[in-house]
Amino acid sequence: MRIRPAHSLIAAALLLVLAPAFAREPAQLVRPAHGVVGVEDAQLDPDFWVGKLGAQADRVLLDKAAIDAANAAMRAQDPTIHDLAALPASITSQQAREWIEDLSERPTRTLYDEKHQVVPAATLDGLVDALALDKLPASAATRYALVVDRAALRTFPTALRVFSSDEDTDIDRFQESALFPGTPVAIVHESRDGQWAFVVSPRYRAWIETKHLAIGARDVVLGFPQRAPFRVVTGATVRTVYSPELPQGSQRVLDMSTRLPLAIVAPDRLINGQHPYSSWTVDLPVRNADGGLRIAPALLQKNTDTQGDYLPLTHANIIRQAFKFLGERYGWGHDYDARDCSGFVSEVYASMGVLLPRNTRDQSKSPSLHKTLFDEKSTHEQREATVKSLQTGDLVYIPGHVMMVIGWIGDQPYVIHDTNGGAMRAADGQLRSLHLNGVSVTPLLPLMYDETHRYVDRMTSVVRVATSH
Repeated sequence: MRIRPAHSLIAAALLLVLAPAFAREPAQLVRPAHGVVGVEDAQLDPDFWVGKLGAQADRVLLDKAAIDAANAAMRAQDPTIHDLAALPASITSQQAREWIEDLSERPTRTLYDEKHQVVPAATLDGLVDALALDKLPASAATRYALVVDRAALRTFPTALRVFSSDEDTDIDRFQESALFPGTPVAIVHESRDGQWAFVVSPRYRAWIETKHLAIGARDVVLGFPQRAPFRVVTGATVRTVYSPELPQGSQRVLDMSTRLPLAIVAPDRLINGQHPYSSWTVDLPVRNADGGLRIAPALLQKNTDTQGDYLPLTHANIIRQAFKFLGERYGWGHDYDARDCSGFVSEVYASMGVLLPRNTRDQSKSPSLHKTLFDEKSTHEQREATVKSLQTGDLVYIPGHVMMVIGWIGDQPYVIHDTNGGAMRAADGQLRSLHLNGVSVTPLLPLMYDETHRYVDRMTSVVRVATSH
């Protein structure tokens, strides 16, 4: 087991010090008819897990000052977090080329399209040509924009969906992530047809369709997510009020952690033909016909799940926020208007103001997070010792996947995770694929990575985001 210096040593100590001082009672896992071992209706209720924490459930783990300090450390230390304010006034062709080629590398393996046909080499060559690297100027002024609606980030400037197998059309290998309304980006380059832009966002660099961007002045764009007062989405998703007067802002989908500033308007002013007294009037970025930015007022109903500040970071809130996604379909790279495992945990923590990297690999190894790392030299005993010390909110990583701990039943730790798979031993001892394909609650220990290895045997990292005072 490799322990990183400084913060990781502290984290390892915390994992031991904070471990339960009592022996856990063996738990007899039930085998319901649905086949997910150890899970009945009671375990699908967040109050079940909050109740097990007792008086500790609502204890603040990190206050606002501590979270701000942790986020500042993340921005300073983690190379996957991008400070847009620190970008130069112009970006050289060399820098732009490095960023683009780092992401948009021509695939060498066989890929399949939605019709289960092999993607021709000519199509892949065309995608490389669409990068228009030959059109990069020696230096280009950095332009800034706000994202105006939920938009996919892509490996290449294309909506073409491609898959590793002709039998699996669920995981689109060109889907990277998604950005939410109000997210600032820096525009680095455009595709040959001008319909896509390569952008730097706070947590990712990738291609986005230009129709989702509204270009504005640097200070306006970068200042938008800092404005106060604001509303932050604390539900899984909410929508702006329907508005025929403002089609660009009508029924706009806002995912958990999306933050929009309140508009400065008279309380009796009609907003898009509607009195606003039963709603919050927020400022929404919209795209003009020329691609420019306009800030327009829109309504968020007061009875939807939003708050005037980020939620306190408590174990109860971690559980309740995570369970708001329970049953949502798994969406690789935020596909299907949903999210994947790392997007799930990062949005849960973001609703409490905590910044995490976008992808599992980067989360699991981030230099600014408290973590215990494992490799092929880690012993079974070391892994078991760490598992026994798991607490609510801890993040458990295996290759390509992350799970969030929600509590214990006897000697069984339970997790909630956004998974497209999941396998356990059936009553006859045979390995059974569960095809969970969504946000699911499971015990950790029975989960099998393959025929011979459990998930815990393949752990690469355990991260404790909410280190206690």
